[in-house]
Amino acid sequence: MNLFRASPGALSAADASIAQGLADIATIGILNSRALEEQERLAEQLQSALNSRIAIEQAKGVLAEYHQVDMGRAFEMLRGFSRSNNLRLSKTAEAVVRREPAVEGLIPPRRRTAR
Repeated sequence: MNLFRASPGALSAADASIAQGLADIATIGILNSRALEEQERLAEQLQSALNSRIAIEQAKGVLAEYHQVDMGRAFEMLRGFSRSNNLRLSKTAEAVVRREPAVEGLIPPRRRTAR
């Protein structure tokens, strides 16, 4: 924070007190802004993790049903496919749920119906 005066000289006690008060208020504003940004970032990360978890659970269900295996084995299949194909687990899960050709090794793609 910069202070400017019309004439040279030392600040009076009243001016110094006012300047300190303004500096304190500015500091509080900066700290609150940083805290809000951190909370927003954390909320975005948590929402992303929740969305990924939902997709993973859905994909486990699809694989368990299709391959007639338990949920633990379905997760192992999903994780193994992701690792061997260098894909993010959440992206693989979304592709399984959508039955995209990219995950054909896990589950065949949906057949297109003629209209």
